[in-house]
Formats: sequence, C-alpha cells, structure tokens
Amino acid sequence: MAKTICIANQKGGVGKTTTSVNLSSALAALGRRVLIIDMDPQGNASSGLGIKRYEAQESNIYHVLIGEKSIPEVAQKTQRDRLEIATATPDLVGAEIELVDMPHREYRLKNAISQIAQDYDYVIIDCPPSLGLLTLNALTAADSFLVPLQCEYYALEGLSQLLNTAGLIKKNLNPQLHIEGIALTMFDTRNNLSHQVVSEIRNHFGEKVFNSVIPRNVRLSEAPSHGQSIFEYDQRSIGALKYLELAKEVDARTFGLSKQEERQGEANV
Repeated sequence: MAKTICIANQKGGVGKTTTSVNLSSALAALGRRVLIIDMDPQGNASSGLGIKRYEAQESNIYHVLIGEKSIPEVAQKTQRDRLEIATATPDLVGAEIELVDMPHREYRLKNAISQIAQDYDYVIIDCPPSLGLLTLNALTAADSFLVPLQCEYYALEGLSQLLNTAGLIKKNLNPQLHIEGIALTMFDTRNNLSHQVVSEIRNHFGEKVFNSVIPRNVRLSEAPSHGQSIFEYDQRSIGALKYLELAKEVDARTFGLSKQEERQGEANV
C-alpha cells in the first residue's frame, strides 16, 4: 500500500513544489513507484515536470475531486521512470466552491487515493500555499505531512499555525496523521540567520528535522523552466545531491533502505 505524504506549508515561496517534484523524482530513482498529486491551482508541479497546460485541460485532479474521473484516468507519465503525476490547472480553484455542498467533502481525495494505493509505493501531494479546502482534503488523505521550512525568521511564525491545523485534522478527520518531518530549504551558508534558524528548529523538533538541508541553488531554480526535475536538468548539482539525500532519509523511515538500495538509487540517478 502506498504511503501518502502531503507537502504542506501555508506560507508561499518556501520550496513546497520544488520539494514535491525533486523528492518524488529521487524516490523514483531509488526504485519506488511514485505518484505526484498536484493540488495547487497554479499547476507548478505539473509544468515543472514538462506537462503543458493544454495537455491537462480535459483530464486533471479537478475532475477527480468532483467525481467525474478516477486517478488512473488523469495520471500522466513523466520523463522519469516510475514517476507519474495527476496534474492541476486553474480550474481547481472552482473545486473549493463546488466541494462546499458535496457530501463528505473532506474525504474526496482520500477516497480517490484508496482506489490506487496498491499501485504505488508513495503518493506525494503538492499543496497550495493556504489552509483551505484543497489542503484540508490533502491532509485528510495523507498518512503524514512533510513541512518545507525556509531558513528565515518569518517561516517560523507560519509553522505553528500549520501544526495547529494538522492537530485539529488529526483529532476530527484523520487520526493517523502525523508529521513526517521538517525539511529545511533555501539555506544560505553565508547568512548567520540561516544558521540560527537551523539551530533553533533542531533544538525544538529534534529528530523530526531531516539531516539533509537544501541550499539555495541556481540550478534548482532553473530546472522548472525546462520542464525537468533537478535530476534530469543537472544531476551533479548540489541541489540534486541534497534531494537524493532527503529521499534516502524518507525512504529509510518508511521501508528501511539498505546500503545496496542506496547504491542502486545513485546509479539510477
């Protein structure tokens, strides 16, 4: 059965989509079958993997949420073997309104995922930068949530709000929900504040913070404009190396990754 991980943070610009795309691609390189579900109406995860908007217009996650199609009907292959994506378009904005009057509105995505859970090892959900009904569906459907946290002061303020929301969802909608971990992103080695944020987060959350810290990296920023993950765009960059390390940590927590599998994953990349 697939492990469903929601990539969530209501603050924009912290690396949610970058993490969703590159973590998923790295997990696929490690031999796992991965599905990305793009729940952001901006559709950046979709375009970041080379899916053109017109290619997703008639068949995307919006149609799944309103009950017109199933996930296998909307999932598209990507350039990476074992990696597929259920795309998003701006139509998804309408789902926020249409879901309001639907029965069991919080469980629409969970029910859809339950039908394909045996087909994948991971389902990675890329959330919008808000705590609306789309993110609520994602957190209700997830086994855990991973928080990309920018190494800046204001990022800390939004974290407590997200954790409070997750606590309410765990209490009322999804008792199994737990935090997968905190991935520190956009780390600048030259910035003392970045080091202070890392230290403060590690002191407070301990083992919940992943060892891998994602640095600011030009190649990571350039890759989406080419419709590629960092592994297709520049597999030798520091960004690719760090996301592969993060994937190994996630996979070790999930399945227990052997040294042989680690080496095989590096060969696949």
